[in-house]
Amino acid sequence: MSGNSLVKPTHNINIPRPGSAVRGSKTGQPIMVLFDLLGRRWAMGIIWNLYETSCTFRTLQTRCESISPTVLNTRIKELRAAHIIINTPNGYALTEQGRSLYMLLSPLGDWSKEWVLHLRE
Repeated sequence: MSGNSLVKPTHNINIPRPGSAVRGSKTGQPIMVLFDLLGRRWAMGIIWNLYETSCTFRTLQTRCESISPTVLNTRIKELRAAHIIINTPNGYALTEQGRSLYMLLSPLGDWSKEWVLHLRE
């Protein structure tokens, strides 16, 4: 957590946890726990939209286009509990872990653009 005092305890947030069953893994392997979290509706879109700059709730909602306020609020709570995003004075932003995650996922975005071309063949 790199000592940031803005992160609040989030004991009641339902996020996947290592060692607990998640989609695709009865034993809760860490990679599957991460995929379960990232596979939730709009989770990746929120991370993508926070990479370049922090955003207020309304700005993030506008950038995510069709996301409902309820879903956005839920995903923000989950991603905060997972230490991927944080609430700052300027709005929501990626934590150091969130930025690191984005950098790992970004090449998959590039790979997917090539992959989808092969699906059209």
